Amino acid sequence: MPMTHEGEGFHLTLTVTGDVDHHGAKGLMAQIDRELEATLARDVTVDLSGVTFMDSSGIAVLLRIYRRAAEIGGTVTVQGTPVQALKVLRTAGLSKLMKIE
Repeated sequence: MPMTHEGEGFHLTLTVTGDVDHHGAKGLMAQIDRELEATLARDVTVDLSGVTFMDSSGIAVLLRIYRRAAEIGGTVTVQGTPVQALKVLRTAGLSKLMKIE
């Protein structure tokens, strides 16, 4: 599953495309972990505008990002969320932990 990143200061933007499901979640988490370690980002924006499908694996990915950011007092913002993915995130209650635009 493709992911790109841009970083500036302590802010990192991750752009995820394609399906976020159990087939690709492990690899995506590994990519994200590497970027968080390399940039030491405190505040993370996750752009989901290119996501075509998301299941509970996407919740696990976002919770992992949230935990990492929360450990150092950072924040997570999710933007460009497609309707299907938005339903998954809201049902899971993630909007209580992070800003979902």
